[in-house]
Amino acid sequence: MEIFFIRALQLILALSLLVLVHEFGHFLFARIFKVRVEKFYLFFDWKFSLFKWKPKNSDTEYGIGWIPLGGYCKIAGMIDESMDTEQMNKPAEPWEYRSKPAWQRLLIIVGGVMFNLILALFIYSMVLFTWGEKFVDLHKVENGFVFNEKAKDIGFEDGDIIVKMDGEEIHELYFDKIRSVNLMRRICETGTVTVLRNGKEVNIAIPDSLGLLDMNKPTLFLTTRMLPIVGEVDSTGAGQTAGIRPNDCIKSIDGKSINSWSDIKSTMEGLKQEGKASFNIEIIRDSLLQLTANVDTTYLLGIMPLGNDYPIEHITYSFLESFPAGAAFAMDVLKGYVSDFQYVFSSEGAKSVGMFGSIGSLFPAAWDWNAFWLMTAFLSIVLAFMNILPIPALDGGHAIFLIYEMITGKQPSDKFMERAQMVGMLILLGLFVLATYNDLVKFVF
Repeated sequence: MEIFFIRALQLILALSLLVLVHEFGHFLFARIFKVRVEKFYLFFDWKFSLFKWKPKNSDTEYGIGWIPLGGYCKIAGMIDESMDTEQMNKPAEPWEYRSKPAWQRLLIIVGGVMFNLILALFIYSMVLFTWGEKFVDLHKVENGFVFNEKAKDIGFEDGDIIVKMDGEEIHELYFDKIRSVNLMRRICETGTVTVLRNGKEVNIAIPDSLGLLDMNKPTLFLTTRMLPIVGEVDSTGAGQTAGIRPNDCIKSIDGKSINSWSDIKSTMEGLKQEGKASFNIEIIRDSLLQLTANVDTTYLLGIMPLGNDYPIEHITYSFLESFPAGAAFAMDVLKGYVSDFQYVFSSEGAKSVGMFGSIGSLFPAAWDWNAFWLMTAFLSIVLAFMNILPIPALDGGHAIFLIYEMITGKQPSDKFMERAQMVGMLILLGLFVLATYNDLVKFVF
């Protein structure tokens, strides 16, 4: 329950910040062009609001709604989610959105997306300035990687060290879970991966059918290969009872050869499926020793690896250096998300669409400001991209109609805009239902 509340708090804080910044983008450009903003709300206030305030001599009512599905900025003279058609039947006023030139209306519309992108860039910059960046040089992972069955079918072997993609040297494997996906994505998009195997370079052809969504099924496509050397032993675990000590090297379990830490996990999983409660373990201490382990229903030996056997690189940035680095970080994430969006239209991708449960699970179980800000910046980019999609009712839909008007000189009729808005809201409602259903299947049933 504690984990639930920590993640829920992070989700509420992040989404509140993103919504306020997005709507402020619309608000600011509207005020620059002297367009009235009738309401500025965090969350939706259908029927009633939790809080509202209208400053003296102001045209804008500020408030907090009770439906936490976003927020809105009600701009006078604009057909939006409020569907206020009564105002549109009156003659246009000079302070209304519809009275302004198309280029000004376009800036008002895309202001939210612009501010979300700026926020992401700023957060990434400040994260790099505060914590720097950690990564592993792939060329220095001396024990190579462990690969799943899909990777092995392609031609990878345990112990391979990835050194090139399409002839270009590749080095960085980042630690944050958002940017680290770039390595998987690059493998999908490349034609040939060059690995170092037993001191020789070997080229592996990557099939066009390899997709990012199914790379990590049923296990991760690749993980760093850690030697089976024990670092810690739980005093109450089966390993301690069997006689395993720190610095022991696991040679075999139940007769199955162990070459990496992942072999221990897979072998123990196999023993669990077989129901074996007692088995032999070979270890190397000063010599080869035979131990007998008895496990409970968890099938955990209670041992931890000695640690990473590769150097971790750490880059620090000055305040000024952090901004170009943050911009590059944001562009990497944006390009990756745009590239991955194609999977939404597949059956597997549709299952990955989620609402608050799925989004909340992306945050860490324990409070971590570094991870919180990285995830908030990522969601800011997602919000910007989703809003600029050419779907009526979203900013991108409005922008498309405005660009059409600027090119042709013809403005779509109010009736057309009303119908387009309704179609867009139905599409969004359908996505909402799909996302909610996926969350219920994933977290409830």
